Amino acid sequence: MAQYQNKQINPQAKQFKYSKTVEKERPQLDEETKGLIAAYRKNPTQDNYNSLRDKVAANYDAVVERKKNKLQELKYEAKHSSKITEMQEIVDEMLKDRENRINQTMSRFTDARLTPAARESKDGYLPVLGAAQNVSISYTPVTNKEYTQFAKETGRQANTKQGYEDFPAVNISYADAKAYAEWLSKKDSSAEYRLPTEKEWELAAGHMPKDADMNCGENKGLTSVKAYKNTLSASGAVDMWGNVWEWTSTDRKGQKVVKGGAWNSKRTACRTENRSDVRQAGQTYENVGFRLVREK
Repeated sequence: MAQYQNKQINPQAKQFKYSKTVEKERPQLDEETKGLIAAYRKNPTQDNYNSLRDKVAANYDAVVERKKNKLQELKYEAKHSSKITEMQEIVDEMLKDRENRINQTMSRFTDARLTPAARESKDGYLPVLGAAQNVSISYTPVTNKEYTQFAKETGRQANTKQGYEDFPAVNISYADAKAYAEWLSKKDSSAEYRLPTEKEWELAAGHMPKDADMNCGENKGLTSVKAYKNTLSASGAVDMWGNVWEWTSTDRKGQKVVKGGAWNSKRTACRTENRSDVRQAGQTYENVGFRLVREK
């Protein structure tokens, strides 16, 4: 099994927890923002919506300013120019993607499914706040154990190596990932399963925390999908960053968009807002897997 053999770690993927130049912040919602969310949910008027959006925009702009200040610090303190380039790319992306990021946050905050228990998986799926009301996403990527059952029933090849049942299924083409979803839909007549769009994936993931623990630059191959289960996405799903790229149904220039990065990616490539990675739908890759969304 090639994907489990010792390999060279990408030196640019090293965990940020070892860095002295990158912030370890994980901002929490302030009381004013919480109050505005509550006010809108109690009385969803346009005025309450606008007040909440203004606050969300102000919060976002404050983060951008903090990143800009960090960029200036790095220009004087960083030992390697790559750190400066990296932070400059983050600042540029945040400025370019401002309206989209604010709109995504608003779609989550105003979703009726936003409750204290929204990030608790009861049946393996979690609501994608901001997406259609009937859309939820799987807690983990599809595992070898799950895919093997499908392969046995459909005559496909699958990894059955003992001890790797809870690792993400890889070397799966887009067509086979789609076929898996269709197979699952036939088994569960109450729901439809499919690959997420890029937008749905981003809504489910949310912004990747700068200090997120994940399988990126730490190991020489794949890990269990729950190895970093303490790092939760916006939806409460795990393993959305690092470990394996994930297929989406979104086309870009004749190829399919993949999200989340892999064990051997640069950490910046794992960021939710990275939209530059695509793969050929007809090919398989040892660092590309998939997870599903469910419509019910």
